[in-house]
Amino acid sequence: MEKPGRQEIAKMIDHSLLHPTMTDRELTEGIALARKYNVASVCIKPYAVKMAAEMLAGSDVLVCSVIGFPHGNSRVDVKVYETEKAIGDGAEEIDMVVNIGKVLSEDWEYVSAEIGAVAGVTKNRGAVLKVIFENDFLPADHYKIRLCEICNRHGVDFVKTSTGYGFVKQPDGTYGYRGATHHDLVLMRKHADPEVQVKAAGGVRTLEDTLKVRELGVTRIGATATEAILLAMSGKAREEEPEGS
Repeated sequence: MEKPGRQEIAKMIDHSLLHPTMTDRELTEGIALARKYNVASVCIKPYAVKMAAEMLAGSDVLVCSVIGFPHGNSRVDVKVYETEKAIGDGAEEIDMVVNIGKVLSEDWEYVSAEIGAVAGVTKNRGAVLKVIFENDFLPADHYKIRLCEICNRHGVDFVKTSTGYGFVKQPDGTYGYRGATHHDLVLMRKHADPEVQVKAAGGVRTLEDTLKVRELGVTRIGATATEAILLAMSGKAREEEPEGS
């Protein structure tokens, strides 16, 4: 694969501003950073979509909102309403978390209806839809494969590995997550239709990580380490250690 340029890498990045403790100042600083580096989008909490849209007006950076985030437990009609409101506030991309309990129950009719309902809104409004599987919560490949097949059927734009907040209790009682693994990215790229793109989120923190997932066919990443990744493209030292995924 040909070595990408800095702008090509920048346009792979959805700059993530989703941590629940982020203040208004942190959000505005994050939006400004995304605009400075001309990334693909700012992925921001629903209440801040309008602010992000105003700050990014006139730029090539899109506004992305999350729906049913991070656990996917909202009713279908609530997810539809959230999607409509987010687009109305200026979101051009939507990252929706599936109902994970319904996936694990293998209630595929429900899961398909939910994805189809949100996809109906995004298609009607001209927005991009990314469907988040939260792979850390899915213990077997067949769940992920079936989700890819449902997303293919509804013509979603992206399938996405994780929220970055899907923490699983470990044997020692602590919580952790793997995020976007090599195995899952290969699996999702294999079972998603060619026109359905793959977004990696959770654990992609360095330029090396970004290049590795790009080689697997990933076209978007969710990242908080945006500046560090892009400074590495220029060979500059990291200004500070980023937090998060």
